[in-house]
Amino acid sequence: MSQMLQMFQQAGPAQFSAMIGQVAPYFASIAPQFVELRPGYAEVTFPKRREVLNHIGTVHAIALCNAAELAAGTMTDASIPKGCRWIPRGMTVEYLAKADGDIRAVADGSAIDWSQLGDVTVPVQAFVGDKPVFRADITMYVSQA
Repeated sequence: MSQMLQMFQQAGPAQFSAMIGQVAPYFASIAPQFVELRPGYAEVTFPKRREVLNHIGTVHAIALCNAAELAAGTMTDASIPKGCRWIPRGMTVEYLAKADGDIRAVADGSAIDWSQLGDVTVPVQAFVGDKPVFRADITMYVSQA
């Protein structure tokens, strides 16, 4: 079991969410709350608040990217084999609709072969309620530690 997944299971979603900002401070800028983390799946929410808004009053594109990378990264960490490590290599994003509310970002890696090394594409979708507002494919480079 990955150290990240072990921390999530031991601390619980609320404490883990607070700790993630200590591990990687930039993620704290969106005030993320983990809903679930397990191999092949991560779900993170963050509230629409002034600090994440753009000039038209919707959630800023980079705040959505931040949540997507957080969900994809923690899910990748929980999914790769023992003795491996990962680093993000790139991100392709698509903005589907105005993000005019609280955000729920879901990284679903259930279709990924986590035993492979090299580039792995992690899909992430973000929603306001049930409405998809954002989609990303994040390339993670997985290698032996």
